[in-house]
Amino acid sequence: MTKLLEVKDVVAGYGDGPAILNGASIDVQPGKVHCIIGPNGAGKSTLLKAICGMLKVRQGSVMFKGQNLKGKRPDQVLREGICFVPQERALFPKMTVRENLRMGGFSMTDKATLEKRIDEIEERFPILRERRDQHAGTMSGGQQQTLAMARTMILRPEIVMLDEPSLGLAPKIVQEVFDIMKVMTEDGITVLLVEQNALMGLKHADWGVVLDLGRTLFEGPAKEVLTDPRIQELYLGGQKAA
Repeated sequence: MTKLLEVKDVVAGYGDGPAILNGASIDVQPGKVHCIIGPNGAGKSTLLKAICGMLKVRQGSVMFKGQNLKGKRPDQVLREGICFVPQERALFPKMTVRENLRMGGFSMTDKATLEKRIDEIEERFPILRERRDQHAGTMSGGQQQTLAMARTMILRPEIVMLDEPSLGLAPKIVQEVFDIMKVMTEDGITVLLVEQNALMGLKHADWGVVLDLGRTLFEGPAKEVLTDPRIQELYLGGQKAA
């Protein structure tokens, strides 16, 4: 199995506090959607933050294309090709949609190429073209999530990590979020997803990971995770895949 990102036995926490991750591991394959599930407090969001450099990795390793990212700052991890979209989306509410997209390519020195990529994103996501002059903070939750996810594509990252992208969104809008993920994979982007709607997340994923008490309990093809009776009972609320 080809590994684009390999997280091995990671221990991490917030500040000098106790460890939230206690040996978490995950193998990320290129071009696939990986969905991390588990109960509240399992360390799912913490894992994404440790990978992108927002939290210090106390023990273990985070290897990206054979290079250890441990100790790198978030901006350095971003330049390596890993982009993180947090729960709060991290948009600039008083900037327009177009300006927010431009901020997605803040590190690009070739501004002509940046503007061309923004045009391409607006072509892929017509709602962003329609709202290009609207302040991001006045958009609906679904539109903001579309902007946050589309903005990651400006730098053409190899991995996009999404933390609870469907949180607080109406069911119809949730499906649109997963449609955007499909667009990402069609463009060759690998997706690492933490999703509170575990059933929905796994149905749209290639690979499933179960995290609990800061450790990886199981990982495998998403279909196997969905149909495992133990996982259905413990982590999917007894729900079975349709």
